[in-house]
Amino acid sequence: MSVGTSGAPDTDAARQPSVPRPGGPVPSRGHDPGPAGPGVDPDDLPDGLVVADADGRVVRFNAAAARITATPAERALGRPLEEALPLEDLEGRRWWQLTDPYGGLAIRVGQPERNLLLPGGREVLVSASYVRVRPTGPVRRVVVCLRDTEARRRTERSHAELIATVAHELRSPLTSVKGFTATLLAKWERFTDDQKRLMLETVDADADRVTRLIAELLDISRIDSGRLEVRRQLVDIGAAVGRHVQAYVAAGQPADRFLVRVEQPLPELWADPDKIDQVLSNLIENAVRHGEGTVTIDVTPAASLREGDDAENAATSVTVSDEGPGIPEESMNRVFTRFWRGSKRGGTGLGLYIVKGIVEAHGGAITVGRAPGGGAQFRFTLPVGTPAHLL
Repeated sequence: MSVGTSGAPDTDAARQPSVPRPGGPVPSRGHDPGPAGPGVDPDDLPDGLVVADADGRVVRFNAAAARITATPAERALGRPLEEALPLEDLEGRRWWQLTDPYGGLAIRVGQPERNLLLPGGREVLVSASYVRVRPTGPVRRVVVCLRDTEARRRTERSHAELIATVAHELRSPLTSVKGFTATLLAKWERFTDDQKRLMLETVDADADRVTRLIAELLDISRIDSGRLEVRRQLVDIGAAVGRHVQAYVAAGQPADRFLVRVEQPLPELWADPDKIDQVLSNLIENAVRHGEGTVTIDVTPAASLREGDDAENAATSVTVSDEGPGIPEESMNRVFTRFWRGSKRGGTGLGLYIVKGIVEAHGGAITVGRAPGGGAQFRFTLPVGTPAHLL
């Protein structure tokens, strides 16, 4: 992609340099191609762009570069490159002296992306391209691309937190499995049948816990990479809610703790039944475990989620409410992030992050608020349109 203004005179001063590809230098060229269409304003670029001429003075300093370096463009323009953009490597050495773009090897075309430091210690990702009149000729222009490292650091911190959480969550069940199996193998004859059964049931429950955690990690990987697959089928959402409630009653929860209200008629819902079960399971489990009083589940038709589309009954909405203490107002914007826990009563803190990913993969939306009874209220809405291949 070239940066320039359409219709500019065909001179070196008027032509704008090529934008370097993030992650590596752009190959040098003997000449710049003429503009093929409307030019791109350098200030519209998301990455910082700094260009120095053949004398090493800055002739371009876009808005992103000014934001990243905290240096106004008017202060940088016309100054030597090493003064306008003072960079050091992670060992404190001055980068422009090390690389010497104008006096170094004539075969170099640039510098690959690397982490460098601005004054004050702020870390940035920097790559550079050397534009030459001809191969091995003098450098006519140095094009520098700057990228903020904050997004990368957030990702790295998130990955580190995920690894720490997984290690912690795996340690407990695996320790239990190892302890019980080692004990049974070493002292099988000394235990009664009831004791053996209790140990094996514990091992089975811990194995289920490990399996569940691995499934959550796979879901997170697919959500983060945009590869979460949705296999749409006709889903009876009211019946699905009923099955989950019956399972809790069978497990010992009192039947009068649940109030299910399904507004008929509901539009046909095309969704992935397994993933919708996963969403319902997580939201109802949260209400049962962390909430108090009656758990109310409302299933209603809803308006379209598409902006400008006023069609009624174009979506289905499910609301799960409880009568517990609810979620503090200051925490509501973090509920769907990784590792958020509403209480200290177990869990990996990944469930609601996965729920949000599943709902959004269906083209839906999910919100959290305060229920009329004072507890937490989660509401997710799914579009009900028939898949394109069935139209």
